[in-house]
Amino acid sequence: MAKIKYQIPVKCGARLELKVETLGASGDGIAHHEGYTLFVPEGLPGDRVYAEVNKTTTRWGSVRTIERLANSPDRIDSPCEVFPKCGGCQLLWLKYDKQIEYKKETLLENLKRIGKFDSLPEIKVIPSDETFGYRNKGIFPVQQRKEYLNIGFYEKESHFVINSASCDVMVEPINAIKESLRKRIFQYIVTIYNEKKKRGFLKHIVIRRSPTTGETLLGFVTTSGSFPLGFIEKLTEGEFVEKFNIKGIVQNINNNPGNAIFGSVFKTLWGRDYLYDQLGDLKFHLSLGSFAQINSGITLKLYQLIGGWAEGKGLVVDAYCGSGGISLWLAQNGRRVIGIDESSDSMNAARKNAELNSSDSCEFWEGSVESYVESFKKLKDLQTLILDPPRKGCSPEFLTAIEENAPAQIIYVSCNPSTLARDLNLLSAYRVEEVVLADMFPHTRHIETAVRLQRISDC
Repeated sequence: MAKIKYQIPVKCGARLELKVETLGASGDGIAHHEGYTLFVPEGLPGDRVYAEVNKTTTRWGSVRTIERLANSPDRIDSPCEVFPKCGGCQLLWLKYDKQIEYKKETLLENLKRIGKFDSLPEIKVIPSDETFGYRNKGIFPVQQRKEYLNIGFYEKESHFVINSASCDVMVEPINAIKESLRKRIFQYIVTIYNEKKKRGFLKHIVIRRSPTTGETLLGFVTTSGSFPLGFIEKLTEGEFVEKFNIKGIVQNINNNPGNAIFGSVFKTLWGRDYLYDQLGDLKFHLSLGSFAQINSGITLKLYQLIGGWAEGKGLVVDAYCGSGGISLWLAQNGRRVIGIDESSDSMNAARKNAELNSSDSCEFWEGSVESYVESFKKLKDLQTLILDPPRKGCSPEFLTAIEENAPAQIIYVSCNPSTLARDLNLLSAYRVEEVVLADMFPHTRHIETAVRLQRISDC
């Protein structure tokens, strides 16, 4: 019998009146027409729009809003003059409590659909005390547009830089530093990298700021070469570095045309190649490329949560440990911790951080977690395993090694609900005891989650 072909109920160019029902994982609104899913960019639940269909597939389509006929009761005015063109934030026009609801729903949907969990503990939330001025690191692409210099963030799904004088989520004085640099780049005629022609010099400006110590580290991502004579000298004459408490200026050389921001070569142009940061009683040595969370307030609360979960004795392994933040937090009271990370820059920072805090109960293994699978299996006194992987999650090989070693407890910290759900499903020897959403990224669709799992035989 021939398979019945599904008839899509709309065609490109069709104009419809739609009511947005919910938000998708992308942050776009979702509506339906005769049961067919339509994504509504910039739509919020409760919006009623008149829109034109501009794409269809067998499962879903998307529309372009021609007119918003009625606003969602949860829609607010955005304070940002370049939102939503700028791709940095997706939810600036949604009330903050509704942003939290959306993230909880997205997380729960992933855990149920991908993780196959029928029942879960209630998701707890740690909201951000600061919903603006929380981001302690800015990475700004630079583009030349005729006589204008665009410095800001990429437009959604493009490599066009939306110029912005100020970003409301940045810790000050990051915006002021960026704008001061804009004038100096013009003054000294610094050549700007052209992505299409694959030539030019300056690609990105990187500004890292510690809200606790007030120190600033300034970075430039460039192709091979040097700044015009006098550019760095003028920056470091006194007023600029003193006003913004800049402790070092670093050049990162990246000749590759791909999307990776940093290359492998860092050169210190002036001062130090790091700044000092502090969380609680811990001091941190952070270089331009070393990993650290961008919301200091939420990071402190997240560390306190993990510290409470990991109380007790026995060895802790902190996989994907970055600059050693969680490792050192748990080692404050003499707890033995092994941190693992494949980034040599992060490992150097972690070891310096251990020395800075006089911590002799932490050791750090450089390399991928997979390269330590056999060593991992031999750790007889492992009590708690902490997983904080990149967005792609953990490899099946490593998850198998976890099951074979079977630590009593796993704490999984994730920035990607879908890979978190996938990995939790594979850890079949464990039961989910607690799920906490820590809102590390207000006004964006990004979701930070901490999950505590207990080995089933110990429950």
